[in-house]
Amino acid sequence: MRFATLVRAAAATAISFGAVVTASRPDEVPLGHSHGPRPQRRQPNVVFVLTDDQDVHLGSLDYMPLVKKHLLEQGTFFSSHYATTAVCCPSRVTIWTGKFAHNTNVTDVSPPYGGYPKFVAEGFNDNYFPVWLQQAGYNTYYTGKLFNVHTVENYNSPPPGGFTGSDFLLDPHTYDYLNATFQRNGQTPRSYEGSYSTDVLAAKAYGLLDEAVEAGKPFFLAAAPIAPHANVAMKLHEGPRDPDNLPFEFTEPIPAERHRGLFSEERVPRTLNFNPEGRSGANWVAALPRQNESNVAYNDHFYRQRLRSLQAVDELVEGLVARLGEHGILEDTYVVYSSDNGYHIGQHRLQPGKSCGYETDVNVPLIIRGPGVAANFTAEGVVSTHADLAPTFFSLLGLEPRADFDGAAIPVTKKGIEEVRERGERREHAGIEYWGFAMGEGIYNRDPRENNTYKALRISGPGYNLYYSVWCNNEHELYDMEVDPDQLHNLLSPSPSSALKSTLAAGHAPQKIAARLDALLLVLKTCSGKRCQHPWSSLHPDGTVRSLADALAPRYDAFYVDNQEVASVKYAYCANGFIPEAEGPTWEDSGRAFGGEGEYGYLKGSRWEDWV
Repeated sequence: MRFATLVRAAAATAISFGAVVTASRPDEVPLGHSHGPRPQRRQPNVVFVLTDDQDVHLGSLDYMPLVKKHLLEQGTFFSSHYATTAVCCPSRVTIWTGKFAHNTNVTDVSPPYGGYPKFVAEGFNDNYFPVWLQQAGYNTYYTGKLFNVHTVENYNSPPPGGFTGSDFLLDPHTYDYLNATFQRNGQTPRSYEGSYSTDVLAAKAYGLLDEAVEAGKPFFLAAAPIAPHANVAMKLHEGPRDPDNLPFEFTEPIPAERHRGLFSEERVPRTLNFNPEGRSGANWVAALPRQNESNVAYNDHFYRQRLRSLQAVDELVEGLVARLGEHGILEDTYVVYSSDNGYHIGQHRLQPGKSCGYETDVNVPLIIRGPGVAANFTAEGVVSTHADLAPTFFSLLGLEPRADFDGAAIPVTKKGIEEVRERGERREHAGIEYWGFAMGEGIYNRDPRENNTYKALRISGPGYNLYYSVWCNNEHELYDMEVDPDQLHNLLSPSPSSALKSTLAAGHAPQKIAARLDALLLVLKTCSGKRCQHPWSSLHPDGTVRSLADALAPRYDAFYVDNQEVASVKYAYCANGFIPEAEGPTWEDSGRAFGGEGEYGYLKGSRWEDWV
């Protein structure tokens, strides 16, 4: 990972534990205070820092020297970790339930398809991660953003379940960096107008940590700052969203005053897919105009503001680690760092935002340090998703996994990572899904883009590194990420260039690859539980295929080609939420066609030579 020379400026500017803002009433803000070392605990704790819209591919971690010092150098970086839905609320619900959005039915940031009211209506408020942890004997604490449309009006109807102590950011001021509203333990919401949101959150996180230690029980503490999300002026909004009259306005993030002068020369990395001369992508993305100089200059400013806003988060991480050390429990605590989704700025000519399936939007940071976790190590070749985080926390805390988890525990020790990598099982795919529209978050071309519903698959293993997607207008994309990491050359383009017509994907004809990936995506698009973890088993119940490498054997060519027309990923129409009749064929309904009526998978009615 590269680290820019200007990072030194950030380190010089950063204060030891971050500036904190304390309220005048101690019953509203738990104030941090020092304690001497305490005896080591037999059960581990977890401190989870969850940022908002933080990228991997724009290099934001390169500008966080304290995260580097305390987490990257002392822990393991999971370079192939993915958000399964590239927008805040559905992604966060996946994190806290271990389920894909097609199983939570929380697919948007606001009603009718998403937001906190939808989370409650789907029955999760008494059946999700913090509730399960409390049932297992853990204390649970949370400060910052929980879900979208968790507001100053509905914060107690009902209150979020499962927390020993909490101090939530509330809409409509969640993303207002200088006018945040927090609400502690069911009390009346309080405005912090004029104070910097991340600093207020830091004070609350330190106080909750003190409370957790004093309680004398193992604990889970989550701190969820809004950085580097755009600043949003928003009003309460009821009913369906009107794309022509949105109830909010996005502008660039706002940093703390002490960080305003940093990174004055930095700009968005000029990768090949940054504002390219030629069109790229598919669907509405392929029709985007090239950005002019003023637009590009603003996007560079937006980028710098993101880096600056993350400096207070960097200080928050150091403050938490330092206080864990003061309490004598750092070595017994897992410190985990991630983001709900990624971000793009100018790639494929896109305005600042997320919501696409491209690598910038779905590949997110995941760093873990703690007992048994290798220091200064990168877990390459191990694909994981946000659906795996709840099972991973269960594993770290010694709890049995739930049968209804769509994800599975990520191996966190070096030995476990190497064993999974050598077996080549399970850790090669990430199912990605999205419903609704996308929009720019800067000052240019904010118009919402309809028909942004899609299913996608990110898969990598020995000899292949691929992205496959099907949009709701039934356009397809296939990128060989090994040779085209910027995703500029769609190998399934309906009008490919002469150079693409002879191009191979991972050494195979694109259509051969696509047939396998489409079948796998058909399984994943409605999977649940073990089927999500082992999707090849649905296609090959005899157990002979456990990876794409296995499926690419020539003996399976006819199986995939013959069945692609019978059952493939295909939308009936574009919908803004998970509407079953819009989703087209499913494995449950159409998968029986694979291998013959009445059975799933390869070998139904097959030749003797295939059986032996």
